[in-house]
Amino acid sequence: MHQEQNAERVGHYLVTPLTQSTEHGLFAAAVSIRRGVYDRIFKFIPRFASDVQATQYALAEGRSMVLQNQLG
Repeated sequence: MHQEQNAERVGHYLVTPLTQSTEHGLFAAAVSIRRGVYDRIFKFIPRFASDVQATQYALAEGRSMVLQNQLG
């Protein structure tokens, strides 16, 4: 996975979008949500035409997960 420099602090969490190109020329998105020394990685099913789209999606989903307290 390729880590972007687009990490964003949301409350006590650091949300970092991750992308990876697929064999079909599309991009997969994932997000790392870190608090302290532990992080959780979430991979997403949709594929995107560009790295930028995948990054934006991962960041938005990670932000939403933190703000809606879905990490329990």
